[in-house]
Amino acid sequence: MNGAKREDASLPLAPGYSAAFDAIQADPNQMLIVAERDGRVIGTLQLSFLPGLSHRGAWRGQIEAVRIASDLRGQGLGAELIAWAVEQCRARGCRMAQLTSKSDRVDAHRFYERLGWDKSHAGFKLSLSPLGERVGERG
Repeated sequence: MNGAKREDASLPLAPGYSAAFDAIQADPNQMLIVAERDGRVIGTLQLSFLPGLSHRGAWRGQIEAVRIASDLRGQGLGAELIAWAVEQCRARGCRMAQLTSKSDRVDAHRFYERLGWDKSHAGFKLSLSPLGERVGERG
């Protein structure tokens, strides 16, 4: 499912959005980034700093929700935004930066590979229903 179908920006916003913003703002290991030009939002990303036991207890930076305004793509803005995020990871002492991209986003994959990112892992997700809802029964 793409973001246009998954998200709902109609006002008033669903309460879950405000709760998520509050949680991200309260966590020093989370950053929501907005790129602006002439007062217009032209890009966004979320950057998370994750502690881990792998690589001798190394931290890693997780880059998610990278978006550039569709009419401005191809101008190097995405590359600038990713480079900025990588520098933030370095400044925080992260050993690596990582990101995920849906398997059908071939253009995005080419973009990240052009920037020097390795396609190193296959990702998996499991959808979880809200508490109390039944997704299916096991027999």
